[in-house]
Amino acid sequence: GLTCEAPPPGEIEPGSGVRIVVEYCEPCGFEATYLELASAVKEQYPGIEIESRLGGTGAFEIEINGQLVFSKLENGGFPYEKDLIEAIRRASNGEPLEKITNSRPPCVIL
Repeated sequence: GLTCEAPPPGEIEPGSGVRIVVEYCEPCGFEATYLELASAVKEQYPGIEIESRLGGTGAFEIEINGQLVFSKLENGGFPYEKDLIEAIRRASNGEPLEKITNSRPPCVIL
């Protein structure tokens, strides 16, 4: 017979209950950065919900559970994956979120 392995009750997928919205400027070519971040996050937190929205020029804004945690318009660069993953870890533990102030310098890789 066919058996499906269901996760044991009480075991929640990491990141479930956490919702991320990333608003970014598609014409700016930020989609690749979004997809990269999203896949890194999904790897660590398979239960997470990620939604993308189209933002204005230069926008790359990240909200976790409705709270803005990163703004490219304010910081000028993109967030580091580890900072975002740390923020998600805090959110999934119910800890207060702090704004990410580190950002990668907007350099162009040639």
